[in-house]
Amino acid sequence: MTPQSHFMVIAPLATGREDALRALLAGMNRNAGMVDPQNALVPFGRFAQLHYARLVMLDDALQVDLETLGLPRPRLPAYLAFMGDCDGPARDCLADLAQHAGDGLRRIFAHCAGFAASGDLLDWMLAHDQPVAASYIHWVGRSVRQIRQESALQQVLAACVPRETLASEAEALRIWRELRAFVEAERSAGRLLLTPAEPTPLGWTAAKLLNLLALPLVGLAVLPLFVILLPLLVQQLRSREIHDPEICPRPNPAALQALQDLEDFDVSNQYTALGAVKPGLFRRGLVTLLLVLIQYACRHVFTRGHLARVQTIHFARWAFLDDKTRVVFTSNYDGSHQGYMDDFINKVAWGLNLVFSNGIGWPRTRWLIFGGARYEQRFKYFQRRHQIPTQVWYKAYPGLTLADMRRNQRIREGLERSYMNEAQALAWLRLL
Repeated sequence: MTPQSHFMVIAPLATGREDALRALLAGMNRNAGMVDPQNALVPFGRFAQLHYARLVMLDDALQVDLETLGLPRPRLPAYLAFMGDCDGPARDCLADLAQHAGDGLRRIFAHCAGFAASGDLLDWMLAHDQPVAASYIHWVGRSVRQIRQESALQQVLAACVPRETLASEAEALRIWRELRAFVEAERSAGRLLLTPAEPTPLGWTAAKLLNLLALPLVGLAVLPLFVILLPLLVQQLRSREIHDPEICPRPNPAALQALQDLEDFDVSNQYTALGAVKPGLFRRGLVTLLLVLIQYACRHVFTRGHLARVQTIHFARWAFLDDKTRVVFTSNYDGSHQGYMDDFINKVAWGLNLVFSNGIGWPRTRWLIFGGARYEQRFKYFQRRHQIPTQVWYKAYPGLTLADMRRNQRIREGLERSYMNEAQALAWLRLL
């Protein structure tokens, strides 16, 4: 199994370079916000390990919300963020990008403060690679190569399967055997590739096991202190929940239209949001702890097709900026934006509240998990207001949803079985 990883190269923009950078990034796209995979600057489609990538400019517009708390508005730099989700170590992917798309990346990063075009590009990207606080991978170990090969297999087999009603389940078993022999012949002739999974890296397995054990042990060690402090922590939480302001105005129509213009060019969409953490050590410590717990759950529990009850997210990440005063959240998901938000409201509103209620302006919560995203209209206004246009977005397998990938994987698994009974063969054929 090849595990997945992430990179997030972030650097402040040089003064006065934003407009030039926007124009440069727009030239990479086939549609608004959706990249041409063979564009001249960074031809993402040539990098076989890359699932998703995006280039997005992060501004400080919503820092104005601090004024509602009677606090001064800090002037933060605008950033360029280059993010990706890849098979194998992120460092290897960045090295590959630097080697084969270095000239284009240098032209892009030349708009960032302190970037020297003559310097070592990989070293610069690694130095600016921001740690991810928490990340979610829909199916750990499902590689770009596997997705593409299984999609090709499904298309070949779907063209071979008879469309008339079968006379019996025995007929289904006969067709399964014929297709199995057909695929073996195609593989032997080199016309169809189904590459076996690579061995899981020992270091990755060891690190995962160590993490699995370490966090509970740390939790047990601090449990007595937590119990002692619990009444104070509960009092502090409720006091803040009662008095923290909500900031959920209707989104600006022009800004909303700009976001919608970037959506629905594929069966999947991108989402990028940025917001300020409520000031004070209490909220900063709380959101840090919650993201540690989310990362633990995503690493050890939600690894096979779902995040809690949501099954439409390919990859997602949470990351801190500016000394944990802001959080950026990104995701790649199937379906429409409206359906994506409804999925969260109906299935895991409590999960949204856990993290995002620590952001300035979130709809008011009770006891950290109640209310909040359950106030549907306020939540939808809030998230659209915090969403940022993604200037460049890449998906390695356009036209495929997570449901498609799971179906294609089941088709392959059915072919690799040595035995099926008649009922199983009929169920397998229905996948085609």
